[in-house]
Amino acid sequence: MATTTPTTPTPGTAGTRPSGRAGRHPSATRRLVAAELRLLRRDPLTLTFVFVFPVISMLIIGGSFGTTPDDAFPVNPAHWYVASYFSVVIGATGLIMLPVHIASYRERGVLRRFAAAGFPRWSFALAELVLGLTAVATSGVVLLAVAAPVYGIPAVDDPVRVVLGVLLGAVTFVSLGVLLGSVLPSARAAQAVGMLLFFPSFLLGVGGPPPAVMSSTLRSISDVLPLKVVTDAVREPWLGLDGGTGGLVVVGVLAVLTTALAARRTAL
Repeated sequence: MATTTPTTPTPGTAGTRPSGRAGRHPSATRRLVAAELRLLRRDPLTLTFVFVFPVISMLIIGGSFGTTPDDAFPVNPAHWYVASYFSVVIGATGLIMLPVHIASYRERGVLRRFAAAGFPRWSFALAELVLGLTAVATSGVVLLAVAAPVYGIPAVDDPVRVVLGVLLGAVTFVSLGVLLGSVLPSARAAQAVGMLLFFPSFLLGVGGPPPAVMSSTLRSISDVLPLKVVTDAVREPWLGLDGGTGGLVVVGVLAVLTTALAARRTAL
């Protein structure tokens, strides 16, 4: 009976996991990032919840309270919501877009194929971080471009703290989205859980009524929502209401914890 001698698969071939330098070649990670960015443009859920929903909500809510500061709003109410809605973009990306995207990959066995194809263990987590930050940055620019002719963009009182708040908040929620997508069993489950987490956070922490008109119970709930903490870290130094140091510290701790958990969970 004739026998055949098995050939040694080359790095990057299905069924193998390259080791050493071959498994860490940066071009593989770049290809994965590029592919994820291309897929981002084809996802209708992303276009709706990350690019359209924050803009429409900002236009409606921002025009509901006039432009004169009062007991509920220490600044122009429209500017209050323009500065707040950066957090809506961050929350939509981390709680809806990424969990659904990643859970659908797990459901279809895509992550197993990535691992079999020899991508570095950290490559998928890095690709999703780049994807999420790109979505936040692009949608944020769209949000400001729409707000500028309608309500005007409020002057930034402390640019460094604002940028730091946006960056740390985005990393926190992108990592949280990666983590949720890696533990939820299906895209439908991820969508359901994401909606349940997003809308209370949106209404109580960012895009709903101002804290001054909420009951004490609702304010207590709002104060512990991560998205509310991120909003304060961005809005307060932006509008000159406070330095936002406490919020930045909390968001920084959350960013480190969620990133570590997401990287560990999504290692291929």
